[in-house]
Amino acid sequence: MQSPLLTLARHSLSQGSTPAETYTLLARRSSKPLPAARAVCLALDIPLAEATRRLNDCYRALLANPRPGTEADTGELLEALGVFDVPKTLDARDQSIVELFLTAIDAMGGIRAGHQHGLARWFTTGNLTAAYLSLAAATPLPTTGNPTQYWTTLVAAGELLSTTPTPDPRIKPALAHCRTRASHATTP
Repeated sequence: MQSPLLTLARHSLSQGSTPAETYTLLARRSSKPLPAARAVCLALDIPLAEATRRLNDCYRALLANPRPGTEADTGELLEALGVFDVPKTLDARDQSIVELFLTAIDAMGGIRAGHQHGLARWFTTGNLTAAYLSLAAATPLPTTGNPTQYWTTLVAAGELLSTTPTPDPRIKPALAHCRTRASHATTP
């Protein structure tokens, strides 16, 4: 038998509410933030084990001691942290692109935590175009990075991304940018 929170979460999402809005609704109605967050995850078809792991990671900071009136803020934070991200199964081509991205990240010589978090979320959700555009806009660190490897790896990733039947139009200029940077790159 399906729980009332799960039923309400599915209904709310089917009506176009975001996961954060759905969490807010459930948490306000139930006054139980953890079951509300779990119901949103399950309504999004995130497997229970994965939902449990994600919620355990943020339980103390966001769900253990709820304050009335903060449900919307908590929902937005859960969404921003990726708790409600729906994993996408990546095919072999997508996995190859992610491997190239990971090589490029290593060649950066260091990455800000927020950038790393965003990339990890895009890998999870399969938003490889956003990851590519983000990496193409970044630059390797001058003392610890390997610019030659960074830019040539991004050229290879961009070429793979552009092989879809209808590639995102933003890929072509980003790929051109990476090619230009690769042709001028030197390794310290």
